[in-house]
Amino acid sequence: MQIKIAPSILSADFSVMGETIKKLEACGADLIHCDVMDGSFVEPITFGGQMIKNIRPLTKLPLDAHLMIEHPKTQIKFFAEAGADIITVHYGACAKISQSYLRETLELIKSYGVKCGAVVNPDVPVENIFPVFDLCDMVLLMSVFPGYGGQKFIPDVIEKIKKARNYAREIGRGDMDIEIDGGVTLENAGEIIAAGANVLVAGSTVFKSSDMKKTISDLRK
Repeated sequence: MQIKIAPSILSADFSVMGETIKKLEACGADLIHCDVMDGSFVEPITFGGQMIKNIRPLTKLPLDAHLMIEHPKTQIKFFAEAGADIITVHYGACAKISQSYLRETLELIKSYGVKCGAVVNPDVPVENIFPVFDLCDMVLLMSVFPGYGGQKFIPDVIEKIKKARNYAREIGRGDMDIEIDGGVTLENAGEIIAAGANVLVAGSTVFKSSDMKKTISDLRK
């Protein structure tokens, strides 16, 4: 299975975002991870669909829009039309509205011809999103609590990765992308991949590196 590195622009310098996007592509990134925060579901506010729209012409890489927001269904149209290639939404945000809201949101994403995914926080059992694995192109397991970059990886998530990969295989979706977000480093990437994840979000590890190209390559290995 292809190992993909998705640098998170949450850790980038927003004043030179265009140059950063081009550099990430040149350095071998596989996706651009876009952390969207609304100041409600998580404390910080980052950016919305306009950022996706602005960087879309600058790269051919897939744009991975991770919506850490309340009522995500209301925003799907904007991110899809802005050029997101995959949109992931949090189980926690959807479950507060209704039992069917997560599936309805994923179906809405698909209706725009965009890939979709469900996300669980470290304290949420991965089994909670098993019922929507049939819809998901990717599942995202948070390995820190969302909101701030630079946090340390929560080791308990390793077992959740194994459960997610095993269940995906059981339902004939063994090639599903399983993404990990939070605290990914050169020291723990091997264990994360061995557990069954194949998409690694890396913010601080990439952007604080003196050699971004080598770091992205080393993470993939």
